Amino acid sequence: MQKSASASSLGPGGLDLSNIFFKPIQNTSPPSPTKRHTKISVIGVGNVGMAIAQTILTQDLADEIALVDAQTAKLRGEMLDLQHAAAFLPRTKIIASTDYSVTVGSDLCIVSAGARQIAGESRLNLLQRNVALFRGIIPPLAKYSPGTILMIVSNPVDVLTYVAWKLSGFPSNRVVGSGTNLDSSRFRFLIADHLDVNAQDVQASIIGEHGDSSVALWSSISVGGVPILSFLEKHQIPYEKETLEGIHKAVVDSAYEVISLKGYTSWAIGYSAANLARSILRDQRRIQPVSVLAKGFYGIDDGDVFLSLPALLGRGGVLGVTNVNLTDEEAQRLRKSAQTILKVQSQLGL
Repeated sequence: MQKSASASSLGPGGLDLSNIFFKPIQNTSPPSPTKRHTKISVIGVGNVGMAIAQTILTQDLADEIALVDAQTAKLRGEMLDLQHAAAFLPRTKIIASTDYSVTVGSDLCIVSAGARQIAGESRLNLLQRNVALFRGIIPPLAKYSPGTILMIVSNPVDVLTYVAWKLSGFPSNRVVGSGTNLDSSRFRFLIADHLDVNAQDVQASIIGEHGDSSVALWSSISVGGVPILSFLEKHQIPYEKETLEGIHKAVVDSAYEVISLKGYTSWAIGYSAANLARSILRDQRRIQPVSVLAKGFYGIDDGDVFLSLPALLGRGGVLGVTNVNLTDEEAQRLRKSAQTILKVQSQLGL
């Protein structure tokens, strides 16, 4: 498929209007070498991939977006549909191809390609259907953009982030999974909704596997700077552990509910991925729960495993992992989550 952007030539003679429409300025100097051209490639133009691309466009995060997919007609259709919105968006070059050479020079490659999750299906059950796809995706990305940062969104995201790390040969700081960044947003929303406050004033995280064995960090939750559990205990306000577990279960089940209602999830993960792209490419140095190489942190020492930890993100990718004080129960659950992922990884033979 031709990697097409908007054409500047018209007519049977192929007249290049861009060269005659404007009168050039004389005695000009070249652009400042400090001005950076930012390029993001999105692999997979399904519902999730296009939600990511659309959010990146509206938030003006890139000068150029490259779309890659195996379905030629759909790929070109999605490219044209976005290009036709140019008058309503920040100026961004949009190109597309089935050939991975279109991704050359990418600062960030976001992989959303994969089999669609079926209603009621565990994320871990998607693994074998997606590993084969990654064998044809990750090596070309590494070839054409050897300095890029890989962001994996496809599920099961923790295992596939590990797969991408292995297949790319990249240092671990340049391979990151979207992980529980979205789970944490759902968690913050449910707490904010319960207290009738803005979700941005709620500091709360889900860590571990993006899935059934995730860990809610109740001990570190605060609202407006006030630690919730300490506040309840200080004022002798009773609460039941089952209530807290119910909120966490609602977080875990929320994706399944959306899938059962509309067939897939898209918008929330689109905003989550764009949020992470902003943190990385604009060197925001924000602390966000994303899937990183966890070996050596929080007592996870049994093997190379990717799962979500509160990580410092910037232009170099993962800059560090925050030392959050976990309770003994939280630490135990986190290590159990790691074991759940390692058990699946052991079957891959990578």
